[in-house]
Amino acid sequence: MGIETALADRKGKVYCELPKETNSRSKRGRRRPRKVSPVQKLFDTCKEVFSSCGAGIVPPPRDVEKLASVLNTMRLADVGLNPGMPYFRTDFQDEVPRITYMHVYECDKFSIGIFCLPPSGVIPLHNHPGMTVFSKLLFGSMHIKSYDWEDDFSINPAPNGNPSQVQHPGVRLAKVKVDADFTAPCNSSILYPAAGGNMHRFTALTACAVLDVLGPPYSYSEDRDCTYYYDFPFANFSADGVSVPEEEREAYAWLQERDKLEDFAVDGAAYNGPKIVEC
Repeated sequence: MGIETALADRKGKVYCELPKETNSRSKRGRRRPRKVSPVQKLFDTCKEVFSSCGAGIVPPPRDVEKLASVLNTMRLADVGLNPGMPYFRTDFQDEVPRITYMHVYECDKFSIGIFCLPPSGVIPLHNHPGMTVFSKLLFGSMHIKSYDWEDDFSINPAPNGNPSQVQHPGVRLAKVKVDADFTAPCNSSILYPAAGGNMHRFTALTACAVLDVLGPPYSYSEDRDCTYYYDFPFANFSADGVSVPEEEREAYAWLQERDKLEDFAVDGAAYNGPKIVEC
């Protein structure tokens, strides 16, 4: 979600080496294979699903379903977290609730990370250029609002509302894809490069955690930087050639890029859950 890359560079990749082979054998025969952790299973599935993908390339439907089915079974304890941890508590001295991001893994094909939100924590509206993204709510409740672009054009309309709200000249019409509350356990949400709600905002109704898989990850050098947006009701602006029936206007909004994120505070923390073995 934009913050992943910067924090990942600071924290580094998390993995452990394969155990060295040995010729010793138990008298009772070979040892039973060790149980694969849910995090390891997730990594192995991501590696398979995103192996031949890149920016703007969506995995085949059966691969999307395969990865979603792995995520759908995951719980907070699977990543070494519990609801009593300080990441999920609000410090009332903070002007905005601080969110914690834990970097689990990243390569050029995909990344895995966890966002921990205290009550009322907000991840502002942002995009995922050229990405397929899986978001799994591990515990708690949150509100998700997401958009997709409506047609491929930008305009400079005259504001009908308060002009002081407009800090940049260009706005673009988007259609609401999701505007609903979610409570764990629930299935993962999936968005695509041009569909499924590529731009979304997360608002914590209770303390909650979200496990994110991005394929491919954000990359400034490859023009996949994260862009944040304001959203304004459709009625706030008017533009030539843009007309929506009165009863459908709540399904549309004007999005405008924003530079300052005064309502977003995020900290990085080490991931201490089950380790990933890279083969």
